Amino acid sequence: MTAAALLLYFEDEHESALRLAGAAALASAPLGRHRFPDGEFKLRLPASLPESVVLLRTLDHPNEKLLELLLAARTARELGARHLTLVAPYLAYMRQDVAFLPGEAVSQRIVGRFLADLFDAVITVDPHLHRVATLREAIPVPHAIALTGAALLADLIAGRRQRPLLVGPDAESAQWVAQAAARHGFEYAVCCKVRHGDRTVEMELPPVNVAGRAVVLLDDVASTGQTLAGAARLLLAARAASVDVAVTHALFAGDALQVILDAGVGEVWSTDCISHSSNAVSVAPLIAAALSGITH
Repeated sequence: MTAAALLLYFEDEHESALRLAGAAALASAPLGRHRFPDGEFKLRLPASLPESVVLLRTLDHPNEKLLELLLAARTARELGARHLTLVAPYLAYMRQDVAFLPGEAVSQRIVGRFLADLFDAVITVDPHLHRVATLREAIPVPHAIALTGAALLADLIAGRRQRPLLVGPDAESAQWVAQAAARHGFEYAVCCKVRHGDRTVEMELPPVNVAGRAVVLLDDVASTGQTLAGAARLLLAARAASVDVAVTHALFAGDALQVILDAGVGEVWSTDCISHSSNAVSVAPLIAAALSGITH
């Protein structure tokens, strides 16, 4: 990334933008945004732009934000940007990577192509990929970079808990738990989960003795909180000394955080990919390092 690159951001991500701009030594500027009474909105970018522009937009509550990206990216090109990088610490619409029933839209493929048509590079953290091996398969751009918050969370846990046992709430979390555990030589295990609906899950603990252990449930995302809460209740019933939660993406839809706390969880830690009261570590240095490696 050239020294003359500019970081553009939306005002609701002002603090995240300042952290990233500082870590990456980038100049930054906010985008103006106005909403009309009928719900439409307009954006205003700086009157002229350098050749290299980084646009920060984390994509929780993504539907309107995707339209913002369309307007911002197309306008940036008109104003002189030749290389556009999207930094989306949380990347939406990645879970639907195949049509499970006839007629279903494969949102990963559609949204991935949409982003690829707008940007030359995309950087994200712990994207929710299952049946594709790389981010570039989902978003076909020259630079498709998937970072992970596992090491950051592992370092945090190492400073907060003595000899913790890391537990993944389901098979999908296994990759993150293994990475985090390897960093500090933690023990780890993974639960089994059967999902019966968006808010109904059935959990089974792994065959490991948790009695008297400080357990940390580790996952890439907390959405409804039901999976983490179910695992926490089982772990405490199995006489775990404590159960905490560490996640990369603090979605926490509705009362999800309270659901988790009501299950007996002690502390909840997250990265700042999505701004939330549980944020405990910043991904800005991680993203800054990735930006420095992009050449064009």
